[in-house]
Amino acid sequence: MRTVYLALAAVLMALATAGVFLPVLPTTPFLLLASWCLVRSSPRLHARLLASPLFGPLLLDWERHRGVRLHVKVSALGVLALVVGFGLASDSLALPLKIVLVSLASIGATVILRLRTIRTPLPLPPAAETARVDEDAA
Repeated sequence: MRTVYLALAAVLMALATAGVFLPVLPTTPFLLLASWCLVRSSPRLHARLLASPLFGPLLLDWERHRGVRLHVKVSALGVLALVVGFGLASDSLALPLKIVLVSLASIGATVILRLRTIRTPLPLPPAAETARVDEDAA
């Protein structure tokens, strides 16, 4: 079963990574599922995923607060609007496809807006926190 979870995690991570660059592909659900698979198959790889500068903060926020930060929501909605705008401005898309595009984008925007917004400040990296303690001691 471990091999199945690892293989599934690899596929899900590939989809999550593609979702960073392709706005029509959601990153977060694939990332959460990959994390779930890694917890069950490889704690070492799961720890590496949590330490990732790209995915780690998003996963830690979800695990700790079951939500996302406001800047993540704003970025996601901005990219979604940009892509939909290009799609609607394109002459190569027929009207029925434009209607589907707007419908799917509306569903995506609704999901993004319904996610819990985390309003606590970002935690300091360990090195910055150490420097702050040293400043206070001086």
